[in-house]
Amino acid sequence: MTTTVLVAGATGDLGGRIVRELLTHDTTVRVLTRPGSTTAVDRFGGTDRIEVVTASYTDDTALRSALTGVEVVVSAVSGTRSVIVDAQRALLAAAVDAGVERFIPSDYSADYRRTTPGTNRNFELRREFAADLDAAWIRGTSVLNGAFTDMLTGQAPMILFDRQRVLFWSSADQVLDFTTKDDTARVTAQVAIDPAAPRVVEVAGDRVTARSIAETMSRLTGTPFRLQWAGTTGTLSAMARVGRRVSKNSDEPFPAWQGMQYFVTMFSGEGELRHVDNSPFGHEWTTAQDVLAEHLGVTAA
Repeated sequence: MTTTVLVAGATGDLGGRIVRELLTHDTTVRVLTRPGSTTAVDRFGGTDRIEVVTASYTDDTALRSALTGVEVVVSAVSGTRSVIVDAQRALLAAAVDAGVERFIPSDYSADYRRTTPGTNRNFELRREFAADLDAAWIRGTSVLNGAFTDMLTGQAPMILFDRQRVLFWSSADQVLDFTTKDDTARVTAQVAIDPAAPRVVEVAGDRVTARSIAETMSRLTGTPFRLQWAGTTGTLSAMARVGRRVSKNSDEPFPAWQGMQYFVTMFSGEGELRHVDNSPFGHEWTTAQDVLAEHLGVTAA
């Protein structure tokens, strides 16, 4: 039977990919957009099986109307407290009122449930909203995928391409979970149409270490990439705290200090996924080597 799915944050990078993957299944997709925005209409308007619906997160009546007849909400919104907590709370409350059966929150991260309080702002916001989801009369499923593999090409300053170095903190052998945005979107779409999906789904397109990344870069480029110790995760955490204190924009979603916090989570092992199970999602996974080879314009060995 056709599943009606509402996607919040559909005009974002990951959200757009999720919409694309949902359309490969027997679904009807509603794209939620805010009043006055034309981005969703420009992108999805007139597309078969996609309906653009308008509602402000502060308008309970409009949200309930947008959610009427929806079976699953997929949230791919991005931001800080006003979005991850406040907007998702409003969306969740309206979903419960409208009789929506399931809710997939905007997690798509490492295991935020196990991180030390105060070490990762964005994870704490996810943990706060997760408590609301668990208390609501609706079935929730979180997709945890580690970090996005796509970030290894430059957004996450772990690989110093021009200096032939791979940075690490504390241990070069700490397992790091990575999944591409496309693979994460595919998993999310499959979870959305699975009424028996568990509370948490953990997947990893690849599980690497700083040491294995250095070996991969050496192999792909023919030039030795060396490991470079950048300090301990404790030192990096302290640097992140200082960066946060002196930041002029406390509401920026991904400032440099937040990136530091994410590396602390990964290299400390706190955010490592402990129950990865890719088997229900039977597609071919894109590895870190695949992503790096494409970025370098070479053939993966």
